[in-house]
Amino acid sequence: MARGRARGRLTRRAEFDSVYRNGRRRSSRQFTVFFAANGLAESRFGMSVGRALGGAVVRNRIRRRVREVLLLHRGEIPSGWDIIVHPRASVAKADFASLGDELLGLVRNSLPPSPVSHSGEKDSGGSPANPGPGTSGSGGQAS
Repeated sequence: MARGRARGRLTRRAEFDSVYRNGRRRSSRQFTVFFAANGLAESRFGMSVGRALGGAVVRNRIRRRVREVLLLHRGEIPSGWDIIVHPRASVAKADFASLGDELLGLVRNSLPPSPVSHSGEKDSGGSPANPGPGTSGSGGQAS
């Protein structure tokens, strides 16, 4: 089974559920973005375009436009994240350049630097300024 096209994409329900359950959410005028660290050397993307946004033609147009923005600017997005994009209906008719600027701005401003170190291992966050989980000084409840 060739899965070359699925590389870099979230395709399974469990992957989406994990991001929704364990991740964070940020919104802008035309998008809602859900994101969670994935521990990989690359970011993976998913999209959810509901029927409320229009008929099949409109929904497919929205998908194509968002996919193109992500492909054109993939190198500008921090690695190590699973990202799900929920576009709003206005995406179908919005100016493509402004659409790209808004989505990239939302993703860049929402995501901290890559949670994956350059060696490919997940960063434990054990620096003195940011103690890792289970260390004293966390001061909060365990989640």
